[in-house]
Parts: sequence; C-alpha cells; structure tokens
Amino acid sequence: MRNITQKHVNPILKTGLFVVLLLSYWIGSAQDSDMDQFVNDLMSKMALQEKLGQINLSSGNVGAILAGGGGMSESIKNGEIGATGGFSFGAIKGSQDAAQESRLKIPLLIGLDVIHGHTTVFPIPLGLSCTWDTQLIEKSARIAATEASASGVCWTYSPMVDISRDPRWGRVSEGSGEDAWWGAQVAKAMIRGYQGDDLTKSNTIMACVKHFALYGAAEAGRDYNTVDMGHLTMFNHYLPPYKAAFDEGAGSAMSSFNVIDNVPATGNKWLMTEVLRNQWGFDGFVVTDYTAINEMSNHGLGDLKAVSALALKAGIDMDMQGDGFIGTLEESLNDGSVTMADIDRACKLVLEAKYKLGLFDNPYNYLDESRAAKEVLAPEHLAAAREIAAHSMVLLKNENQTLPLKKEGKIAIVGPLATTKADLLGAWVMVREESVISSVVEGIKNVGGETVEVVTAKGANITDDPYLKQGLVSPYAAYMGVKMEEETRTAQEMIDEALEVSSDADVIVAVLGESAAMTGEASSRADISIPESQRDLLKALLKTGKPVVLVLINGRPLIIQWESENVPAILEAWAPGSAGGNAIADVLFGDYNPAGKLTMTFPRSVGQIPVYYNALNTGRPFDAANKFTSKYLDLPNDPLYPFGYGLSYTTFSYSDISLNKTAAKGDDKLLATVTLTNTGDKAGEEVVQLYIGDPVASISRPVKELKNFKKVMLQPGEKKEVIFEVTTEDLKFYNSDLNYDWEAGEFNLFIGTSSADVKTSSFVWNK
Repeated sequence: MRNITQKHVNPILKTGLFVVLLLSYWIGSAQDSDMDQFVNDLMSKMALQEKLGQINLSSGNVGAILAGGGGMSESIKNGEIGATGGFSFGAIKGSQDAAQESRLKIPLLIGLDVIHGHTTVFPIPLGLSCTWDTQLIEKSARIAATEASASGVCWTYSPMVDISRDPRWGRVSEGSGEDAWWGAQVAKAMIRGYQGDDLTKSNTIMACVKHFALYGAAEAGRDYNTVDMGHLTMFNHYLPPYKAAFDEGAGSAMSSFNVIDNVPATGNKWLMTEVLRNQWGFDGFVVTDYTAINEMSNHGLGDLKAVSALALKAGIDMDMQGDGFIGTLEESLNDGSVTMADIDRACKLVLEAKYKLGLFDNPYNYLDESRAAKEVLAPEHLAAAREIAAHSMVLLKNENQTLPLKKEGKIAIVGPLATTKADLLGAWVMVREESVISSVVEGIKNVGGETVEVVTAKGANITDDPYLKQGLVSPYAAYMGVKMEEETRTAQEMIDEALEVSSDADVIVAVLGESAAMTGEASSRADISIPESQRDLLKALLKTGKPVVLVLINGRPLIIQWESENVPAILEAWAPGSAGGNAIADVLFGDYNPAGKLTMTFPRSVGQIPVYYNALNTGRPFDAANKFTSKYLDLPNDPLYPFGYGLSYTTFSYSDISLNKTAAKGDDKLLATVTLTNTGDKAGEEVVQLYIGDPVASISRPVKELKNFKKVMLQPGEKKEVIFEVTTEDLKFYNSDLNYDWEAGEFNLFIGTSSADVKTSSFVWNK
C-alpha cells in the first residue's frame, strides 16, 4: 500500500482521515472503558479465594488430560479454578456448566495445545516454516482456530516462537528454525490466523506465545536444561519473534522452564515486567508452563510458598497445574510476601482475557456442535492440509533426475514409516482422526493411479537400540506421539522381505526417519542420525542397484551425510500431517514441483552443533593453507545443507545484483534488483532470499542476516526482475547499550537461492 504523507493528501481527505482515526481511537477507548468498568465491578464482588481461583489453571493429572478432563467439577463450582483444558465436547461443556453453578458464574478459559492444527493436522511448525509462505502459514492457523473454537476451545498454547540452533532439542519441531527475522514473520502470521480481527467472534481463539523466553537455547540440546546467554545475543537473535507476536496483538504468553541470568523465567521480574510490560507494552496475561512454579524449587529458589510469591511478584498471572497460587498466596498475603494489588493485577488480566473472548456475554460461545459437524475435517480443510504439506517439503538431492517418478511401472515402498499414519502427524497432536490420514503407501496409490503397481514391506524397526526403544514403548510415548509397536521378526527377516518385494521393482521409495514419539517435548536426542536399524535396511536396498528415493519423515534436521553421499534422491517431508501421504505422492510424481527451503541448518556431524548461517566471524577465519585458523581436522566447517537451501525439479539462474544507488543517506530507500530465469523445462517457484551484512560496526555483527525474500513462480524459460526495497529498518540492531538503531558505514548485500549461494554487492549508507 502506498504510504500517505502530508504532501499527497488534500485538505478534505486529511479531514476525513483525521475523523476516521479519531473515531477508531474513540471506539477503542470506549471498549476499553467498558471492559474496565465491567471487570472492576466484578472484582469488587469477589472474595480472595475466588480471585485466586481465577489465576489457577487446573486440568487434573496427565491421565485426566488424556481422558478429556473430569473430576474437578466441585472445585470449579467453588470458584477455585479459572481455566482448564479439554478434548471432548461433553467434558468441556460439563466444565462450563459447573462454572455457571459457581457463586459469580465466571466462565472458564478452555485451553488446549492446538499446535499445528486441531483435528485437521498440518505439517509440524518447522515444516510449515519451510514453505516460506506466510499466507499459507496464516491459513493453517485460521483453520485450526475454526475447528478448535467449534469444539469448545477458546485458547491455544501456540505459537511456539523459540529460536533454536541445536537440532538435538526435540522441540525444534514446534518452532520455525534458527533465524529471528523469519521467526518473527511466522509468529505474526500465526497470531493473525488464530485471533483474526475480533476475538469475540466464535471462530477465533486467543493465542499464547511461548516459551518466554530463550527455551530453544537449552544447553546440550537437552529439554528443560540451563540457558546461559548474554543480552546482546538475546535481543538480536532470540527475542525478536516474541516481540513481533506481542506487537501483532497476541493475547497471552507462557513462561519458559529455563533460567535467564540464573533466575528461572517464571520468577524473573526483569524479563516478565521490565522487558515484557514496561519496554514492550504487553497488556495480556502470562501463564506458566506446566508446573513451572513448583519447579523453581529445584532451581534452588525456595519452597512452594516462596516460589509462588516470587512468580506473582515477577509478573506471572496464572499458575498452570502447580496449585501454588491457589494453595499458598493467601498465607503470603497475610505475611506481606505479596500484596492485594499483586493478586488483583493478575486476576484482572485473566478476567480481561475472558471479556475479550466474549465469554461473559456467552460462556458457550465456543461450543457449537452443529458448526463442529460441518467445519471439523471439512473437505476444504483437508485440501488445504494437502496443499500446505506439499509446499513444506524440501528436495535435498536429485541426482540424475531420479525424481519426479513416472506414473507407470512397479514401485516398492519400504520402511517402518511407509504404512504408518499416526507417525505422519508428528508430536503434539491432541485430537487424532486416523480415518482421514493418508499413509505414504496410500498416497502413492491414490496419486499414481491404476498404471502404477505398488508393493510394500516394513523392512526394519524404527530402532533396535535398547536405550532409545525404552523411551518409545513407554506409556508416556503415546502422550506426545505414538507408541512403537513391538516386532517379533528379526532384523534380517524384515530386510529379506523388503529385498524380495523390491526384486522386480523399477524404483524403491524408502520411507525412513523418526517416529512421532522421537520428537517434541522431552524428546531430545544426542545422536540425531537415522537409527542403525533403518540405515542397515537402506544399505541393503542400495546394493540392489535400483534407483532409490529416500523420503524422510522427521521432526528435526538429521545427520545424513552418509545418505547424502550414497542415495540418489532425498526428499525432506517432515511430519506432514493428515494429508501427508497424498502430499508426499504429489511431490514424488511431480504434480507439485517442490519449492520448500530449509529454515534450519543440517549439520554434517553432531560435533558441529551449534552450526547456523548467521554466525559472527572469527578473528582467524578458515584458511585451508594455514593450520592456525578456525576449522576441524576431520570435517569441513560448512554444514551439509545450509539455511535457505532447497532444490526444484527445474533450475534457476540469477543475474548479478543491480543497485539504484551505491551511496544512500538518511531516510533514503535503496532498490536491489536481480533477474531470475527459469533455465529448466518445468514451471516452478523459487524463494529469492535477501541478506545484509554489516562488516564494520560498534560490535561484532553476523556475516549475513536474512532481511527479506520473495517467492516467485516462473514458467520454463521465463525471466522476471525481482526487486527488493531496502531501508534503514533493515540495518538496525541492538548495540552494546541495548539501543535499537543503525550505524552509518558500508554494508554488504546478498541475494540468492540459499544463505550459502548468493550474488554479492555493497553500498554505503550515511546518517
């Protein structure tokens, strides 16, 4: 949209514009005033225990959660619970019914982990981010909100916007990768999708930005572990997605488990009050993660009474599942550890959230069985899931044009993930409807049609490693994903079967990777290679001499250097969701030409971690001719697949960069142009990426940082000029005083197909 400046606006239009702005401000102020009066009047009637109840979230134990809640109705009727969770329509309605029997009839917030879809499941968030398409990402969240809201849910514990540079951490599957700028764009899209333009509408849900903050930087990639980070790294590389989500209007936030400056985030007043409230102006409420208050005792900050008071004083407004607020704050109030103003602040913010959601007008606003019957798993939702899944996939290798497959001949589909359905959903799927899920085998049959003969064999267990296996067969594995089935056959018997069914196939599709239980929360892995049982199968298949296509189902970047060196074609499909099998087949057969790009680096070895594209330079950059430079003796420094990488079934060429000026000043705008050409024989999309480097500054700066991109569709032989506008906003960073500004000087500009394959130019920008 064209910027409107005073110079271009005539007096009549200026008057009209002023009236519109004034009217919008007046309406907003009136709404805020109405909410304040309502909430204040309600709080004047509330007893202390009712206020404490509002800041208490209770869903029972894990078993009760999985069963859909229950057993809490008396506590709800007594006003001792302000929020809960639920899966089934009946359980949620029962909870709201109980709330309407309480003295003040205050409705409940109903929260659920709607992470990448409700019943229609989309690719895991890491996969979603690889679409490089904010419209599709927003669409996935909009559909999730539509289905969840019809089923009784009005609040989602999403989006997770934690930046992570360590793929050992299981929860990278729930985030958007390693880049703060792109993570911010994804966060904003998710907020828009969930919350829409009016939270009182019955098809919107309130977002909860998590995990605030820095959870993705857990040491050793081990979940719940310590985070140790300087403030410059925080503000420049980890905090931007959180701030972007709050700026977009997210209604709530969730505290993280980790420490920040040696103080747990849940009790960290600098983070929760100074940064979140005072610097960023956040006016929603903050809920803890599950029992995070209680866990501060393990960090050495005192007993439950002490840490509950600490959390409240720090700026926490709701206790999830810990019973610390409801159980200890009255005593803390009596001894002066907290004040009534502290309790009132938290209670008011929770009540305001319920007001914004329209729950006081209609506590059953989000319970509509007739709408759920029409909208949950609607055909258009499943079609969108298929489209988005195909767009999320990244073609990592395609030697000798092994792909796309022909819709003829015999295809052997082999691997422990070839026929599975639930594993295609990934972790954090709370509502599963397997009847609509397409397995990879089913997808290839559906898309290939009658001219394709399909044979299949399991070929291997997900893993035969006893230590890893024990975590995949435990009762709690089903909570995050699915339990691994026990197999009575030996490993060799399964490989022999796979070789037999593949003996006369024209091509073998090996579907390997991770089960849903191997990623997500509490699913960190020290060895992130493909398990040995599956690699043995792959080696046997390659020895047949037949073309082999490796389809990866996984929730994190894997160590696949051997696979990359030996397998002719590799498709990264992530955990693609309900329509995953059909979407994989769409890509394998070329019905959709893959255009996904990695948003997280694939290392060559675990020993390289952390490895990420936007690193600082070292005082001794790598020099092959000089021993005393920064390098490994046994591996190259560069990753296997860099950030922004992804192939297509066609090819693209980039011209050199053309700048409209090489010297800019003040509020100038710089235009950077490349000509993109489709040099192949298929139509395809290319994600053209713009990076900027600041080689001379007051602090050491990354070699390059993503600042923009454009996704461009070209027909074979077609050329198109791709123009980027660069402003001083693209040059800003947090300096050593934590001031966000830009510094005059020389800058490097990069445009290309990945962070490692770019054209380069430079310019000077003065104040």
